[in-house]
Amino acid sequence: MAKKPNILFIVTDDQRFDTIHALGNEEIITPNLDKLVERGTSFTRAHIAGGTCGAVCMPSRAMVLTGRNPFHLDEFGGNIPSEHKTVAETFKNNGYETIGLGKWHNGCPAYARSFTQGAKIFFGGMWDHWNVPTCRYDQTGEYDNVINFVVDFFGDNKPLSQHCDEFDPGKHSSTLLTDAAIDLLKKNAGQEKPFFMYLAYLAPHDPRTMPESFKEMYDPEKIKLPPNFQEIIDTNYPLMVHRDEHLAEYPRKSEEIKCHIAEYFAMITHLDSEIGRLLDALHESGEEENTIIVFAGDNGLAVGQHGWLGKEDIYEHGVRVPLIMAGPGIAENVRNSAYVYLYDIFPTLCEKVGLNVPVSVDGKSFAHLLGGNEGDNFREELYLIFDEFVRGVKDDKFKLIEYRNGDAKSDKWTFLYDIKNDPWETENLALKEEYKEKIAEMREKILKHRDQWEEQHHPWGVNFWKRF
Repeated sequence: MAKKPNILFIVTDDQRFDTIHALGNEEIITPNLDKLVERGTSFTRAHIAGGTCGAVCMPSRAMVLTGRNPFHLDEFGGNIPSEHKTVAETFKNNGYETIGLGKWHNGCPAYARSFTQGAKIFFGGMWDHWNVPTCRYDQTGEYDNVINFVVDFFGDNKPLSQHCDEFDPGKHSSTLLTDAAIDLLKKNAGQEKPFFMYLAYLAPHDPRTMPESFKEMYDPEKIKLPPNFQEIIDTNYPLMVHRDEHLAEYPRKSEEIKCHIAEYFAMITHLDSEIGRLLDALHESGEEENTIIVFAGDNGLAVGQHGWLGKEDIYEHGVRVPLIMAGPGIAENVRNSAYVYLYDIFPTLCEKVGLNVPVSVDGKSFAHLLGGNEGDNFREELYLIFDEFVRGVKDDKFKLIEYRNGDAKSDKWTFLYDIKNDPWETENLALKEEYKEKIAEMREKILKHRDQWEEQHHPWGVNFWKRF
């Protein structure tokens, strides 16, 4: 009986959909991801369903790990209860060695039951890339070693409790995790059991620091501002003062935003270099031909678009992410424009290797698209949400975004975009009288998806509808 395919599942942090050279970004340098694009199928309209809190990576990764929609998560994804099977846990229960490395923002118990091996585990959201506190793999699953750490020792004396066994001072997180992944890859190559490796990077999340040689690749003065750059955000709702938005002053200054973009690109280029080392090691291991590679970003990032810096929105820059799959049975050098959610990856991988999909999974498999089928109508529409303040829906041509702030009498904002002809979302058609019927039609679609996702029964989600 042939050994089932290995899975190498790579997740990056805050990487937007348009940050790979081979997929249309002429400014960024990503030679290794470009090679992966050539080797596999790129889903150019992959999305997250949105965020349930300001730390979007937490619910986003919980959706990836469980295949569940945002209203079916526990504690906004900060905890994954045992009845919500994780993708790694499912593969472990079907004969795989499961290996977990890097960022885990979804509770220690879920990590412990998901993996048989691991290293350099970071139980948190963000940290200094050069001094990441990590845990060793603990066979007991306790992960109870906690240290006190004063983050801002210049400003206060308040310690933060942090899961940690060790530090690797002066070693960048991307290098740290790649080194550990290569070690575990070598350990598991050629073994009887197939492996499922989940490698979750911290980059390119801020603080955007990287080896100087990568920073020098980008001159901020030569960086182009995106067509939807704005000095001020169009709305006024609570998340516009989230931490990310304080990384630059209002009104946004073009010179400062160019510096942010240059550093963002430099972080991705450094990450690309480290991923290249890992893919070279996979090739040298002899396991490349029997390994399915999944590469995905966990959410997008504005970096100046629409006046935003972070990801607390449902514009294209917030919810669209890169998704590349390569390996046995996957068409090479294909760009697939099907609408897919990241939480569809879980059932897709199960179908691809012949495993039953757990009943706790909401996503649907797009495995039939991996052979090169276009599949434009895989999902005809996407429902998009952020926190209790924003809802939206998009089809192949239009996208409606609805903001609701505070109580029923508070401010409301409506944005309608022709995303087919205006992909940068620069012209709000909701300001034009002739689009009233289209807005009403799109609102009906929002209500349809609300009911399908059972949001009307969710104590948190219902807050939005009280203001509708």
